[in-house]
Amino acid sequence: MLRYQRLDTVAGAFAHEVGKDLLKPGLNRRRRTRVQLSDADGNTYVMYLKRYEADGLLASLRRWWEHGRRTSQAGVEFDNINAARAAGIATMQALACGDEMAILRAKRSFLLASEVPGDALERCFDDFLARNTNTPEVVAALTGRLAGLVASLHKAGYVHRDLYASHVFLEELSGRGELYLIDLARMFRPRWRKFRWRVKDLAQLKYSMPGRWVAEYWQGFLKVYFAAAAADEPPELWQQAIDAKVAWMRSRSERKAISAARGTGQ
Repeated sequence: MLRYQRLDTVAGAFAHEVGKDLLKPGLNRRRRTRVQLSDADGNTYVMYLKRYEADGLLASLRRWWEHGRRTSQAGVEFDNINAARAAGIATMQALACGDEMAILRAKRSFLLASEVPGDALERCFDDFLARNTNTPEVVAALTGRLAGLVASLHKAGYVHRDLYASHVFLEELSGRGELYLIDLARMFRPRWRKFRWRVKDLAQLKYSMPGRWVAEYWQGFLKVYFAAAAADEPPELWQQAIDAKVAWMRSRSERKAISAARGTGQ
C-alpha cells in the first residue's frame, strides 16, 4: 500500500498532497500531515507523515554530536521509535523513513508513523479524574503505570525532552487504561548530566498535569518512579530540583504572557 502511494521514497513522500496538514507555531521547515489510506481489502489506516527540509550545517553537526552518527531529523525519530519499543514502551510504529544526505549535513528527509489510540492526557485527563472521583484506586493504578512508563524510558538511558501531558496518550477501551508515548523527535541518550535531563522530563510532566492530580497523586508517582528507575540520588534532591524547574517554567510562561499582552496593547 505504501509503495503504491509512493510513500516509501523521499521524492514520493514530498510529492504526496493527500491528507490534513497539522499546523502549529515553531514548525519552521517541517511539515506534519495526517494521512488516511485504504488497502486493497478496504482496511483503513491512519498515519502521520513528517517531512523535513534541509537544515543547516550547525544543526547537522549538533545532531551528529548528540547521537554519535551522521543522520537526518527523520532518521533520529525513526531510530528513537524503535529504541523506545525495544525498551518496552508503548508508542507508535515506524512504518517508513528516508533521507537525502550530503557529506556533512542532512538534506530532505521523511518519516511515516502509525497513529496511537486514545487521546492526550492534556485533553482527557481532567475528565478521567472527574469520572473517578469515588474510585481513587483507579487513578492510583494509572499513576503507577505512568511512572513505570517514564522509568522505563530513563532506565534504558534515554530522556524525552518534551515530556508534557500533550505527548502521553490514554486509551481506556482495554478496561484498565493504556498509556502511549509520542513525539520522540528530541529523545536522546545523554552521556553526561543524566540527573539534570531526567529532572527536566519529570518537571515538564508535573508542570503540564492537572493541579488536582499533582496535589493528590504526585508523591505516589515519584515513589513508583524511584523504585522502578533505580534512582541513585536521594528523593529530597529530586524533589527540590523538580520543583525548582517547575517554578522556572511557570515564571517563563508568565513572562511570555505579559510580553504577548503588551504586544497586543492589552
